[in-house]
Amino acid sequence: MPNSKQSIKRMKTDEKRRAANRVLASTMKSAVKKVLNAEDAATAQAALPMAMKRIDKAAKSNVIHDNTASRKKAQLAKAIAAKKA
Repeated sequence: MPNSKQSIKRMKTDEKRRAANRVLASTMKSAVKKVLNAEDAATAQAALPMAMKRIDKAAKSNVIHDNTASRKKAQLAKAIAAKKA
């Protein structure tokens, strides 16, 4: 348990940030799964813009690294191309 007043405050802010980051990560993962688990290419294509937006938002707020975001977006595009073929 923290002893100083500042470290107590720091714990509170850390907890708030952790909760916000978990929300961002969770919504991003859900959007990605919606694209990957889509039954057909049309459904996946419709869900793609929201997934891209969620990935960009997570990268912007440093929940994930920029290169990770790029990789995830490329993987989604590749998965949709495979569904179309």
